[in-house]
Amino acid sequence: MALYIVEITNSGITNGVRREKGMSVEVSCNSNPVSHNGGVLVYEAFDRKYGVDSKDGRFLTPGCYKVTRK
Repeated sequence: MALYIVEITNSGITNGVRREKGMSVEVSCNSNPVSHNGGVLVYEAFDRKYGVDSKDGRFLTPGCYKVTRK
């Protein structure tokens, strides 16, 4: 499995959930973690690290994040 870093690239509020530029999580996955299984691994990682209910806020809208393979 590869290790991916998902980083927020711009600040904003989506459905009451605030995201800040530079927030990032590391996720272990076989493919792009945002598109794999609906991004569940990424949402859970943001919930664990930052305590935000990111799934309800559609936290990962297109263009607000970048995925890097480590």
